[in-house]
Amino acid sequence: MNQSHGGSSKQARAVLDGLEADVVTMTQATDVNILAEGRLVASDWVNRFPHRASPYTSTIVFLVRKGNPKAIRDWSDLIKQGVQVILPNPKTSGNGRYSYLAAWSYARNAAGGTDAKAKDFIARLLKNVPVLDTGGRGATTTFAQRGIGDVLLTFENEAWLAIKELGQHELEIVIPSTSLLAEAPVAIVEKWAAKHGTQAMAQAYLSALYSEAGQIIAAKHYLRPRDEAVLKKFEHQFPKVTTYTVENDFDGWPNAQKTHFADGRVFDQIYLK
Repeated sequence: MNQSHGGSSKQARAVLDGLEADVVTMTQATDVNILAEGRLVASDWVNRFPHRASPYTSTIVFLVRKGNPKAIRDWSDLIKQGVQVILPNPKTSGNGRYSYLAAWSYARNAAGGTDAKAKDFIARLLKNVPVLDTGGRGATTTFAQRGIGDVLLTFENEAWLAIKELGQHELEIVIPSTSLLAEAPVAIVEKWAAKHGTQAMAQAYLSALYSEAGQIIAAKHYLRPRDEAVLKKFEHQFPKVTTYTVENDFDGWPNAQKTHFADGRVFDQIYLK
């Protein structure tokens, strides 16, 4: 089996540009929709597998230095003076988009919250961001290896990977009061699977991600399984957190992309001001 790993948006672009992948596993629906628009993936891909073609989920958490010296407990702490926040660029990274939208949902759903107040919250948060890496792994390197920043916003599974690589004596995870459900969609790349004659194999592989064995493997890699029984077995490593969704809070990924991340829209209005 040949595999290509990297940022979700970067991988989607690679497939769109000719990388002959039979299946894709992404971090957000937008990256699969791009392939559907390019007629590489079925237009109804989201209905081809259970749970909106998302066999497991994650959420955005805070990764801080051991001992949490800046006492960062929730989103409101990220806008305090003297706190440096690391997250990847939402224009180029799915990780960054989830982090941005999670922060927006926190502010918008707070008591008395409005879109105007959420926009102001994001503006104050971005003022505490010293550098925007293009991808999630780059942001992790900036924080964990280069030692820049007080807190990293990242997927829960990525936070655990960083801890495993550097040791629990260096970093620790903080679960905020609310976050955003990060669905990890999968799809068969119909064009290339048909060319390679691997449609049945591709279907079997992605279906296996929903099996008990597949769900256990996901859980062992700190991805939250959809199977409730498997999730119960691993509940010790998945703290409960209130999660908003892109569908409910932003009317789906296409609208979120158009409203917040398209050129000249909300993110640019804030960051380029």
